[in-house]
Amino acid sequence: MGSLSSCSDPNNHQTQFNLDPNNLLNLFNSQQKYLNYFFKNLDISQTLIFTQTLLNSNGTIYFSGIGKSGFVAQKISQTLVSLGIRAGFLSPVDALHGDIGILNVNDILVLFSKSGNTEELLKLVPCVKAKGVYVISITSLESNALMGVCDFNVFLPLERELCPFDLAPVTSTAIQIVFGDTVAIAMMSARNLSRDEYASNHPAGRIGKSLIFKVKDVMKKQKELPICREGDLIMDQLVELTSKGCGCLLIVSDKNHLIGTFTDGDLRRTLKASGEGIFKMTVGEMCNRHPRTIGPDFMAVEAMQKMESPPSPVQFLPVINQQNILIGIVTLHGLVSAGL
Repeated sequence: MGSLSSCSDPNNHQTQFNLDPNNLLNLFNSQQKYLNYFFKNLDISQTLIFTQTLLNSNGTIYFSGIGKSGFVAQKISQTLVSLGIRAGFLSPVDALHGDIGILNVNDILVLFSKSGNTEELLKLVPCVKAKGVYVISITSLESNALMGVCDFNVFLPLERELCPFDLAPVTSTAIQIVFGDTVAIAMMSARNLSRDEYASNHPAGRIGKSLIFKVKDVMKKQKELPICREGDLIMDQLVELTSKGCGCLLIVSDKNHLIGTFTDGDLRRTLKASGEGIFKMTVGEMCNRHPRTIGPDFMAVEAMQKMESPPSPVQFLPVINQQNILIGIVTLHGLVSAGL
């Protein structure tokens, strides 16, 4: 592996730093070791009580923290919101200047803190408890002030930070995120959240489209289809082959049953093998009578997966109903254009 250096203009005479590949590998191995320590020593009984408490909440689950733990708290709250669970982030500083008014007696407040001795959180706890809110701390020191004043504490085992000085919060925040997101998915499973319910919370972007769009929503149909009969001459169907933007012909019977497909690749191979003989050849003679197909009610993302599956990828799938009647075609270009 070659050395890596900072991306700077050599004419600027800036200091360049070289990265030792072995040191990078050792850091990844060390981080893996520290994460494994967390997994091996996590108290599952504590985690079960914590998760069940959140599941039984009749109010909103708020998360809070300072610094890097605050970013984690925001991330976990957003994950729960995306799953349809009432959650939010409460800045401990802003809370002491009025934002605490959002809390109600049925709410739960979860405090992320590596040390458990964060001054801002310790000031917040008695104010929150005075409103009847249940407070949970999530910490990584065996003995700390927060666990003594909160209603419940979850201990996240931390061997040490990856930082050579054991100071920069990198491993501790990693295990906080792993813990929080895993609990979130456990709650998702316990609430029996369906694919459709999850999709309804993600209407935009690739996630929503992949879970909402079906083949029938993105397929070409009717006059957009490059249709021909098996007795048609190949050369008579060149315009149909090239003008519909599908890269193929769809050969159907008189009752519109799919017989096969003929692609622009088939055209090139037939021309190379037959030369002038292609002028007398019919589409039916050279078509693929066993093409991959898909039904209209499959998810669009499943169509893409089917196109990319072995033994070799394809650029389109004819869409047929249960009676093998052609009703459309879905193309890779069409799926990509739809944002999938």
